[in-house]
Amino acid sequence: MTLQDEELDALWDHLWGLEDRINHGETLELSGRMRSLLLSAAPTVALSSADAEAALASVASATALLLEIRKRIREGSHRVNDALIRMYALQDAGDLKGARQQMQDVLAVEVVPLYREIAEGEIAKLDDLSS
Repeated sequence: MTLQDEELDALWDHLWGLEDRINHGETLELSGRMRSLLLSAAPTVALSSADAEAALASVASATALLLEIRKRIREGSHRVNDALIRMYALQDAGDLKGARQQMQDVLAVEVVPLYREIAEGEIAKLDDLSS
């Protein structure tokens, strides 16, 4: 299942709200809707359906799953945004090789498909500039 940008934004925003509530002491309610939400979210951060299913066995493991999903989103977002800032600065300075390296460094560690796509797209743009 591939989500459109708006759907992914809405899903991730919903998860952010849930994480915020958990961080303020609420307990995750493991309803059918919550199970469906977590199962939908897992592949958006490169977690397998099998791992997500297994995590739905208890409130504690489902909460850990939610927190892991949010962690991957948060860390990946920071990683790609920081790399983009460095990439643009290097690109503006005429260092296309250094700019490309910023995105290659992201790809070396990033698992979230959206952030990988962003890095790959930026490398393609830099390749076009090099031609």
